Amino acid sequence: MATADFPLKLTAVLIAVIFWVVTFLSAPPTEIVQDYGGRVAVERPDAVPAGYVVQGQLGDVGVRLRGTPAALANVVASDLHATLDLPVADIHNADPQDVPVRVVVATADVKVESRTPATVTVRIEPITSRDLAVQARFANSPPAGTVAGDPAITPSQVRVSGAASQVARITALFATVGFGDAVTDLVQSVQPRAVDASGTTIDGLTVDPAVVQLTVPVLPTATTRTVPVVPALRGAVAAGYWITRVTIDPTVVTVRGEGAALSNIDQVSTGAIDVSGLGADRTFQVALLLPAEGTSLVKAAEATVTVSVAPLTGSRAFPVLAVEASGLGSGFVAEFDPPSISAVVAGPVPALSGIAQGQIVATVDATGKGAGTYVMDVVLRGPAGITAQSVQPARVTLTIRAR
Repeated sequence: MATADFPLKLTAVLIAVIFWVVTFLSAPPTEIVQDYGGRVAVERPDAVPAGYVVQGQLGDVGVRLRGTPAALANVVASDLHATLDLPVADIHNADPQDVPVRVVVATADVKVESRTPATVTVRIEPITSRDLAVQARFANSPPAGTVAGDPAITPSQVRVSGAASQVARITALFATVGFGDAVTDLVQSVQPRAVDASGTTIDGLTVDPAVVQLTVPVLPTATTRTVPVVPALRGAVAAGYWITRVTIDPTVVTVRGEGAALSNIDQVSTGAIDVSGLGADRTFQVALLLPAEGTSLVKAAEATVTVSVAPLTGSRAFPVLAVEASGLGSGFVAEFDPPSISAVVAGPVPALSGIAQGQIVATVDATGKGAGTYVMDVVLRGPAGITAQSVQPARVTLTIRAR
């Protein structure tokens, strides 16, 4: 009968149901792959090798994640971090290079499946430094009826460090200040900013010290005048030399005084600078002379003047130079037709005037030649810095005879 073993059949069914439930509950949850609903910014790496800096826009990446639907639903923006995988980059290559992006996720049971783009183009450059003078720049004009005096900057020179390509772009380092409405001297602490040839600020640089103090006197226009500084040179430089350049610092100064006294002042002279016998570059520290009674200099009291000199170039003729044979073998004698030549040599005038008898030699190279007649080029030899300008004739006939 069908019901005869019903308890046994029911028990078997119950055991099968219990086994299915246990199997279903112990099975691993199903994983899916989906895009994270946003972009992840690539973070600038902290572990950059000492002495190097990463240059370039890092941008952001899209991320695909793997995990269960429940786990993926728990992912928030702060769980995702993207950074450059610098250990695989070539830090000795300063050219642009593609560096892999590594993305990690902090959410449990979620993994990163892929990221797009997989690399970011950056430059890994060495850090260099330059010592630069700080220049004052005014954001506006001083109050009406006043003029800005000579600015004083402390310290006047700072060290700028950064990526080599960025440091190489620097053309000036400015400390920028603005004047207020009050007629008072300007004293401000300013952060210097580096700019390139177009005047654009260069970011990403380190300035040491980061702040300088800029002091600018604000003076009534009616009692000041800015005029050029003119060096007063005296004497003549050494014979055979000439002055190639004269530089002066400062180039202009501000003079204070009564209006009548200032009206006729168009320059300020230095004390006498004696360049007599000067045969090399030299720097002088000289006082600035007050241009008129009742006047004073607002800031500078002396100037630094550098006089650069260079030897004149010229030529010198040697009408008769006996021709000699070099490298002539023993047991031979040499005869020349013609026996002498004329020459003109060129060089610095001091060197030309110092050439002694016998220092200019006309030779032909007889090395390895035996008895016979040869047409040879004449070679002129002389002191260092002296060159042959002309040789007449340039070739002679050499006759070699046995002794």
